[in-house]
Amino acid sequence: MGDIVNHPQELDEETLFLVSQTFKALSDPTRIRILNLLFTREYSVNEIADALNLRQSTVSHQLRFLKNLRLVKYRREGTTLYYSYDDEHVMDMLKQTIEHSIHS
Repeated sequence: MGDIVNHPQELDEETLFLVSQTFKALSDPTRIRILNLLFTREYSVNEIADALNLRQSTVSHQLRFLKNLRLVKYRREGTTLYYSYDDEHVMDMLKQTIEHSIHS
């Protein structure tokens, strides 16, 4: 490293809120399980509920939380919504954290 000292930029209130909400989203085991499942492909609410042995209402609630943070997105096919992840940065962070936890 040279003589230049890098100082983190000051964060505005909106950025602080969004960062804290993202970490809040990743602090819940059910949301982590859902996001981890979405690494592989898109899933409907029922498929997520079946794969993770959760109630459909629980999955819907968690997906709504994740969607509001733009961590997941959906597409409609007929009457079915298919969910996938929407933020590569957060998914990379989640993957690295999982790998770190397994490695430790």
